Amino acid sequence: MSRRVLITGGSGFVGQWLTRALMKRGDTVFAGTLEGPPRVGVLDAQVIAATHWLTLDTASDASIRAAVTGSAPDWIVHLAGIAYPPDANADPVRAFEVNALGALRLLTAVATSARDARVLIIGSADEYGPYPPDRYPLDETTPLAPRSVYGSSKAAQELLALQMWRSAGLQVVCTRSFNHSGAGHADTYLLPALVRRAAALPETGGTLLIGNAAPVRDYLHVADVVDAYLLLLDRGTAGEVYNVCSGKGVSVRQLAEHVLRRLGVRAAISTDPALSRPSDTPVLIGDNSRLRGATGWSPRRSIDDIIDDLSHATTR
Repeated sequence: MSRRVLITGGSGFVGQWLTRALMKRGDTVFAGTLEGPPRVGVLDAQVIAATHWLTLDTASDASIRAAVTGSAPDWIVHLAGIAYPPDANADPVRAFEVNALGALRLLTAVATSARDARVLIIGSADEYGPYPPDRYPLDETTPLAPRSVYGSSKAAQELLALQMWRSAGLQVVCTRSFNHSGAGHADTYLLPALVRRAAALPETGGTLLIGNAAPVRDYLHVADVVDAYLLLLDRGTAGEVYNVCSGKGVSVRQLAEHVLRRLGVRAAISTDPALSRPSDTPVLIGDNSRLRGATGWSPRRSIDDIIDDLSHATTR
């Protein structure tokens, strides 16, 4: 069955991967963006030409109403927002304006003109905040205690989305998505940055710089994340929240070792305090049992697959 799908933040990293997956299924994609169509990269020229690109500003009621009305969507995936935590933390008011109120504006427009649409609201593992090591992996019943402005803005987004499900009966499904990467991911993020730095080193010798070596994260390939999103749109329960995660933890140092090994580079690993984030949560690993049970999803790709994708993109 072909569907009309509106993606907010459609020109972003995950938005492009999702667009490509939807196109392969035969769906009609409306990609809302402020930047316009992306350059050829994740998406080839044919997919870019076949996508309906819409101007969508999450700070504008009129812009969101026009995008929802114009696309008449069966499904909506809300990816638009401030996705880089340091940017959100640097401007808390804007972070809440874009991340939390942007979702509310979208859902208000849906309640008016697209009530039957299924809406997937993409949240973040940062909503959880830090917990003692013996509490991991975290499931969806874990109380939210975000440490950062970014995490708080995404928790507020989720709270507003679930309120709209309760009060207006909208078909809203929420995620708490853990770390994910792949080709097209900006190297302001950890794993793409490690690959870029390692690729610039000689095959023998040199030093790969990292920030804090100790934080442990839960990584998925972006293609597995997109698979989870599509399954949740099809099979997820409205009013529910789902962790999208691998259920396995890997430290920053282990990631650096993975990168060097995969790129065939023999180098030392050294900590550079300038690359550390003072607010890093020590451990962040999720339990994906609810997602698996509801959809039958399971990850099919490894960290090495992520590194290979990033490496190929870096050397092109």
